Order: sequence, then C-alpha cells, then structure tokens
Amino acid sequence: MSKPGFLSFSSTELMPQEEVLEVQASKSELKIGIPKEVSFQEKRVPLTPDGVRLLTDHGHQVVVESGLGTEASYSDKDYSDAGAQIVYSPEKVFESNIILKVEPPSEREVGLMKPKQTLISALQLKTQTERYFKDLMAKKVTAISFENMEDEDGIVPVVRSMSEIAGNTSVLIAAEYLSNANNGKGFMLGGVSGVPPTEVVIIGAGTVGAYAARTALGLGANVKVFDKSLSKLRRLQGLINNMPIYTCVIQPRILEKALMRCDVAIGAIRSDSGRTPCVVSDDMVSKMKAGSVIVDVSIDQGGCFETSELTSHANPIFNKYDIVHYCVPNIASRVSRTASFSLSNIFTPILLAIGDAGGVEEVLAKNKGVRKGLYVCKGTLVNKSIGEWFNLPFTEASLLYD
Repeated sequence: MSKPGFLSFSSTELMPQEEVLEVQASKSELKIGIPKEVSFQEKRVPLTPDGVRLLTDHGHQVVVESGLGTEASYSDKDYSDAGAQIVYSPEKVFESNIILKVEPPSEREVGLMKPKQTLISALQLKTQTERYFKDLMAKKVTAISFENMEDEDGIVPVVRSMSEIAGNTSVLIAAEYLSNANNGKGFMLGGVSGVPPTEVVIIGAGTVGAYAARTALGLGANVKVFDKSLSKLRRLQGLINNMPIYTCVIQPRILEKALMRCDVAIGAIRSDSGRTPCVVSDDMVSKMKAGSVIVDVSIDQGGCFETSELTSHANPIFNKYDIVHYCVPNIASRVSRTASFSLSNIFTPILLAIGDAGGVEEVLAKNKGVRKGLYVCKGTLVNKSIGEWFNLPFTEASLLYD
C-alpha cells in the first residue's frame, strides 16, 4: 500500500509505452485548368499571374487558355512567365483535375468536363436548369460554388469582396454621369469651399451601401442612407465613425422627399431570396430633379427602382423622366483587374490548402467553410435548396463528412 502523498504506478504503467504520432496527410500535386470566360460581359479572371506563380512555386500545374486575361489587362506572356502552361483550346484546359472559373460553366463546357473532376465556380442558382445539375451528377463531378463558401469568421468572402467593389464603383460611376463629359449637369460629386455639396441617397445599408456611403462621404457629398433594418443602420453609423451621415428606416414619404432633393440615388438592396423589393416607384422617380443619376446596383436581382431596365457595359445608360439610369449587372467587371486581384486573393489560399491536405476530399472533410459551397459531391446532389427547387434527390453534405 502506498504512503499518503506518494504517486503509485502499476507494473504495466512503468513499462515503456508506444508513442502515438499524428499521421501527416501526403501532399498532392494539383492540375488546375482555367478556361477563358465565355459569359456575356464577364471580364474578371479567377487567378492573376501572381496567384499562378504562388501555386506553381508549390509544385502545382496551372493550365490557362490563351486570351484568358485580355479583358483584365493580363497577357499570355504574364501567365507564361508565372509558370502557367498556355493552351489554345478549351478541350485542353478541361483535361485538368480541377476546373476554376468565375461564371458557371456553359452547357458546352459541362460537356467537356471529365468524370470525377472538381469544379470551382459561381453557381447563380436562379439562372440554372435541372439539366445542368443532372449533367454534373452523371459525370460524378464534385462542384463547389464560391459565392456560398465561408471563411473562419462566417463571412462569404467572394460576395463581400465584390460588394465592396460594387459599392465604391457605383459612386464613381455616378460622378462620371454628373459631369459635362457625359452630358451631365456639370456637377462634381462632392463639394468645395463655398459651393454646396451634392446630395446622395443610398437605399440599402449592407456591404454595398456601406462602401458607397464611405466613398461618397470621402468625396465630400451629403449622404442619406435608407434601410428597412434599424440594426444595419446602427452598424453603418459605427463603421462611418465621426463622419456626418443621415440614416433612416425606409418610409415612402420621407424617402420620396429625399429623392426629390438628391443629385444621385444608389440602389444597394440585396435580397436573401427571390427578387429585390422595389421600393422606389415610377412616380417617385418622375419627381426627381432633371439630370439626376440613378445607379441601381440591385439590378442583379431585378432592381429596387420601378423604372430600372437591364443595360450592358456597351450601352450602360438610358434616360427616363430626364433621369440618367445606370443599370448594368456585375459592376465588378467594370474594374476587372481590381476584381481579379480580389478573387485571386481568395482562391489561391484555398487551392494551396487543397494541395497541402492531399486533395479536395480532405479539405471538404476538415473545412466547414469550404464545404458550405459544396452542391454536388462525386455525382451526389448535397444541397437541399437545389433538390427541393428542381425536385431532385439529394443527401445532406453533413451526412457525408460529419
């Protein structure tokens, strides 16, 4: 019997014990294919040459279709110098294990995909058909939508990043169309000493609205922000700090008066599901000052101005009631190089993590944020919303990995 205060061990415990070591996952070399975007108005690229260089320096192979970066001011030589293999047909690109795109693959591109490939791209659910998902499932593809992936803080980094760009750019667009260079009223967005500042109304206090407000305030404009959520308005005021800003919960009569006095109105409402609510009526637009500018960033989801109509980068504006309307979807493509930098900063670490972990399966098993974007896993639909929308059989992703 051991004495009080002394530790006692059995003979088994005193014998040398086996040391348990964590088994390191073997790294894998990735072959990443990046085809040239074929979607209308898409000028962004998912990886910049700097991102490609980082991947190739880690032993991965990157295959780029010739002309990929032309619209973002990157040449084939830029990619070649970074270590990418330049090919001259999409068929060659689609021989890779991982296909990386900005827009969802077209019907033809899905046809070029090989069995058991991994696709990382946008999903854009509202534009898809039942056939799109059935074709991916038939090829046993693993498909990940980047607009649903989350980071360690629960933020959707791609959506937030593109929203920040859209918010900043929307104010700069408005400034262009207020100037004489574009037959505007000849106002400078902002103000100078002795001259009254321009009035900017922003509808929506999310990421787009917050960055639009910050840019407009930085230029010296008077800014009024409307939103249905009081908590979003409070958060916006906290982000703006000590800069003067007017915020108000959306009330039609107050909003109408603000629009009648403003020089610029920016629609920055984002809907979690379905169409963006139309909060500015035709009658409210007709009462705005002649020569005012509307930039409807919400046009991606239908627009929040009743007078909004879809336009393009080639023909971006139209006039109604002598009000300039800018209603181009995908505003981030207007500043494609900046947007491409931002996308590359998000995708490069994810691809490096896939290589370090030993493959896509290993990352999906360990990283819940990346798994949030998973909608087809080796031919099995794992997204409940898609399954219910298109009446397709599905399995919860949590059952495969948790």
